[in-house]
Amino acid sequence: MDYYSSYITKLIEEFSHLPGIGSKNAQRLAFHILNMPEDQVKHFAKAIVDAKENVHYCSCCCTLTDKDICPICSSEKRDHSVIMVVETSRDLAAYERTNQYDGVYHVLQGCIDPMKGIGAADIRLKELIKRLEDDSVKEVIVATNLGVEGDATALYIRNLIKPLGIKVTRIASGVPVGGDLECIDEVTLLRALKGRIEQ
Repeated sequence: MDYYSSYITKLIEEFSHLPGIGSKNAQRLAFHILNMPEDQVKHFAKAIVDAKENVHYCSCCCTLTDKDICPICSSEKRDHSVIMVVETSRDLAAYERTNQYDGVYHVLQGCIDPMKGIGAADIRLKELIKRLEDDSVKEVIVATNLGVEGDATALYIRNLIKPLGIKVTRIASGVPVGGDLECIDEVTLLRALKGRIEQ
């Protein structure tokens, strides 16, 4: 039996599909939306639609952007000889918040996870290898999350890149095993970056 109108039930259901949102939070969000002024709701809905229609992958590093090439890749102030490989755009944002890394990035948009049926062909590795054809790349920093899947992905990347004669380093384990980079403070991320070791 529905306690609310079908519109409210549908709204709660849609919110519950979002990651980390349980039924109680979905209900809370739905009622918050319903209590917002109509113009705010329209702006909120438009922001979602606009983002979905205009955001795509950077043609260079595969992060999310509304340009063909993201601001980091197009910046002449960045060191394009050093590429940090991360799993998601959120991980990229976490390192950017340190204000200490001046290289560029490559975003895999996932990691190798056989349990979920995600293999090397399902993440942005082909695009990384293509970037490495440029002789100017001197180092690849592998900054995948420190867990089984992240470590497996890091090992796979190392084995792909080592024969190319490019230095491959891995962030230090000051980052807790199983911790998501996006949730870790800037000081710990910076120490992990500075303490990276050659693979």
